Amino acid sequence: MKMDGLPWYAIRVQSKFEQVVSQALRSKGFEEFLPLYAAQRRWSDRIKRRDMPLFPGYLFCRLDVRDRLLPILTTPGVMNIVGAGRTPVPVGEEEIAAVRKVLQSGLAAQACPLLSAGSRVYIARGPLAGLEGVIVRGDVACKLVISVSLLQRSIAVEIDREWARPVVADSHVDAASGAIGDRRHAGRKVEGSL
Repeated sequence: MKMDGLPWYAIRVQSKFEQVVSQALRSKGFEEFLPLYAAQRRWSDRIKRRDMPLFPGYLFCRLDVRDRLLPILTTPGVMNIVGAGRTPVPVGEEEIAAVRKVLQSGLAAQACPLLSAGSRVYIARGPLAGLEGVIVRGDVACKLVISVSLLQRSIAVEIDREWARPVVADSHVDAASGAIGDRRHAGRKVEGSL
């Protein structure tokens, strides 16, 4: 089957099923792309090198959404095709090309959460462990901004990106005022891991 020219779509899969789904889609005739990186896992008696998904829970597949969705959606381990509501949204060809280029470069790549300027983060490691703040971009490095609202003042400190984890917030209604606001999870639940 001719897949060239078809757009790439992100397929959401069950945790730890990325490689199984990748092989199943390939055997069904689809062009799939599962970006992997070499990770070292430490056990008490040894260190083992394993290929891990660069985007845990996702892989990419070229497909015509008007034609062949059922063979993909019925593949064991597939949860859905990522999109807006029930409409699959394609991944940009240039983004797939960029991921391929990074993997082909031979440079050490690893999964990391999206930390864009303005993201609220929790510092999980390093000398600032336990702090929460906002990420801003400096000229060269990431900076963590800690604010004192009452004084309407902030301080910025350079941090190592690997220390930070995005904070997961949920909405709640304040019983006293009825206002909808942000509430941090009590256990400092954070997204992703590096």
